Amino acid sequence: MQPAERAVWLLAVALVAAALTAAARSYALRRQLLDQPGERRSHAIATPRGGGIAIVASQLLAYMGVGVFFPAIAGTLAVFSAGLAMVAGIGWWDDHRPLPALPRLGVHVVAGVLLGALVWHWTGDAFRTGFSVVLAVSLINIWNFMDGIDGLAATQALLASVAYALLLPAPVAGLALILAAGVLGFLPFNFPRARIFMGDVGSGALGYLLAGLVALGAGTGSAPWSVLLIPLAAFLVDAGLTLAGRVLRGERWMEAHTQHLYQRWVKSGRSHAMVTSCYALFSVAGIMLMLVSSRLPVPWGHVAAVAWAVCAMCLWWVLRNKVFDKENA
Repeated sequence: MQPAERAVWLLAVALVAAALTAAARSYALRRQLLDQPGERRSHAIATPRGGGIAIVASQLLAYMGVGVFFPAIAGTLAVFSAGLAMVAGIGWWDDHRPLPALPRLGVHVVAGVLLGALVWHWTGDAFRTGFSVVLAVSLINIWNFMDGIDGLAATQALLASVAYALLLPAPVAGLALILAAGVLGFLPFNFPRARIFMGDVGSGALGYLLAGLVALGAGTGSAPWSVLLIPLAAFLVDAGLTLAGRVLRGERWMEAHTQHLYQRWVKSGRSHAMVTSCYALFSVAGIMLMLVSSRLPVPWGHVAAVAWAVCAMCLWWVLRNKVFDKENA
C-alpha cells in the first residue's frame, strides 16, 4: 500500500470513529446513559457514557478491509476481532446494566486466551503465550480503572499506539496506526472537556487492543517484551501500586474509588487537562527511552525497562505524598 493510500485509509478510520462517537452521544442522551457525579467520581456534571463503541467499530471495520486486501493475515485478524468483540460486548452490556465482576472477568479471560492462541500459533513460545493471556486480562481492567478523568485513557492509548507504530514492523505497525486513528477520531469528544466518556465498552477494548499490539509485537522479535511495556508504565504503576495498597489494607479492591494518583491529583484542585497532560509528558519521555532501548542488546533493554519502572514508582510515591500533604494541610 502506497503512503497516500495509507493516509486516506487512516483518515477514513478517524472520520468513522468521530461520526460514530457523535452518534453514540446522541444515543446515550436519548437512553439516559449518564455517569452521575459523586463521591467516587472525578467529574462534576452528568456526562454521557459509551462513546468507546465508536473506537471498537472503527477497528473492526478497518480489520475487515485489511483482511480483504491482505488475506495472509485475515485469520489472525478474525481471531483478534472475536476477542475484541467479546471484551467490548461485555463492556457495552455493563454500561447499560451493571454486571457482577466474575462474569466480566470470565469474558476477559476467554478473550485473553484467544490472544494467547494467536501468539502460540505465530511463535510456539509457551512463555509468550502465557504472558499474552495475563497481559490482556490485566490491561483490560487497568484501562478500565484508569479511565476516570477527561482524556486520560484515550491520550495514553494514542501515545502508546503511535510508539508501537514507530517501533514495530508491518503488519503490527499497521494495526497500531489503525488504533491511533480510531482514538484520534474519538478524542475531541473526550478532551479537553469530555462531552462523552468511553465507558467500559471503550476502556476495556483499548486495554485489549494494546495488549494485542504488545503481544504480537513481541512475537516479531523487534524488541524485548519489557521494552514494549515502557509506554504503558504510567498506567501500570498507578493502577498496580494503588491496587496493591487497597489489597493490603483489606479494602474491596474491585469497587469504584478515587485513590489513584490521577484522581487524588484532581481532587486536590488540579484540572483534568493538567493531570492528563502530565501523564502524557511522562509517557512521551518513556516512548523516547523505548525507541533508544530497542537498539540495545537484549539484556540492556531489560535493564532500561526496569530502571524506568523504578523511576515511575519513585515519582508516583513522591507525587502521591505531596498530594496527601496538600489534602491534609
